[in-house]
Amino acid sequence: MPRINTAFARLSPSYLFSEIASRVRAAQEGHPERPVISLGIGDVSQPLVPAVLEALHKATDEMGSAATFRGYGPEQGYAFLREAILAHDFTARGIALDADEIFISDGAKSDIGNFQELFAQDAVIAVTDPVYPVYVDSNAMSDRCGECADGRWSRILYLPCTAENGFEPDLPDGRPDVIYLCSPNNPTGTVLSRKALERWVDYARENEAFILFDAAYESFIADPGQPRSIYEIEGADEVAVEFRSFSKTAGFTGLRCGYAVVPRKLKAPAGSGMMSLHDMWFRRQSTKYNGCPYIVQRAAEAVFSPAGQAQIGHVLNIYRSTAAVMRQRLAAMGLRVFGGVHSPYVWVQTPGGMKSWDLFDLLLHEAAVVCTPGSGFGASGEGYVRMTAFNSRENTLAALERMSAVL
Repeated sequence: MPRINTAFARLSPSYLFSEIASRVRAAQEGHPERPVISLGIGDVSQPLVPAVLEALHKATDEMGSAATFRGYGPEQGYAFLREAILAHDFTARGIALDADEIFISDGAKSDIGNFQELFAQDAVIAVTDPVYPVYVDSNAMSDRCGECADGRWSRILYLPCTAENGFEPDLPDGRPDVIYLCSPNNPTGTVLSRKALERWVDYARENEAFILFDAAYESFIADPGQPRSIYEIEGADEVAVEFRSFSKTAGFTGLRCGYAVVPRKLKAPAGSGMMSLHDMWFRRQSTKYNGCPYIVQRAAEAVFSPAGQAQIGHVLNIYRSTAAVMRQRLAAMGLRVFGGVHSPYVWVQTPGGMKSWDLFDLLLHEAAVVCTPGSGFGASGEGYVRMTAFNSRENTLAALERMSAVL
């Protein structure tokens, strides 16, 4: 009988959102007459916009004709989508990249979870705290994190993000090889300033570290002065990989499409020479991944059309306005609120020093409202809960009314 990868035995027995789903199911079974409203998991509620649907239907019809049928696609994704991404997301912002530095995938979560395979097992990882669980768990599955005690791994450098430091992590005391950054941040909903990003890029260059930059929520940034890509910072293409997603930007949570940018300048030591991370990622993807479906890539291309941009801009404004209402109503309840300005996430401090899971259970059982316990994102998340603006405006207002009655 084969031996298992014992790193899995050191993981928490349940993924955060699986535990939330289990508790919600139990509550619903106990009170089937009371519908639960979720402000927890960050799934979207607005449907795909017409421009995307039209492209999806057209591409589907193409697959029904021998003349236009597509089989296996290019490993990096079709050129039409990579070139559209390059023009809209980077060239238009004065960023010099090449289309072949863009890799299309089924989402940022997959890419972020998989990219750690390129690094040695003894690579030192630094993560902000609180943090999206995939950053840590994917490294733990590769047995890179040591032992876990009280929610912290012995070989990970944690960078606390708190109200005291404005949720901008301080530079580490140790020397990491790989640094995970996310802006706009999940879960805190806050944004790293240009000055903060410059500091991190300078640090990575000086210390020969790589930054894995999660920009899945960049489309929510409304201030033109705020950077939406790490490559707006000089020298970032020498030290940073960027991950983006169509899930929250264009409602592709059910279609699945995202991309990673891996500049050719990124090189790491290998024996007596240097290896290109771009070439390594290409090798990994071409071996283990068969690509995002053609019809989905055509739908993603439509996101960048004039009609697509206008329609998606309208949907994003719905979520932004919902987040603004949440901030206002939650503050009126006497709660301390962060985020929710350039992000769909609102980070709420629990009242009276209450534990995160205790507030979760209170809201679930007394108000039939679901949030996400901050402690599920790391030790520095204790004493907070995350709420999302992705539910419908009607449901969100109803949830806030229920919460007000309880709190």
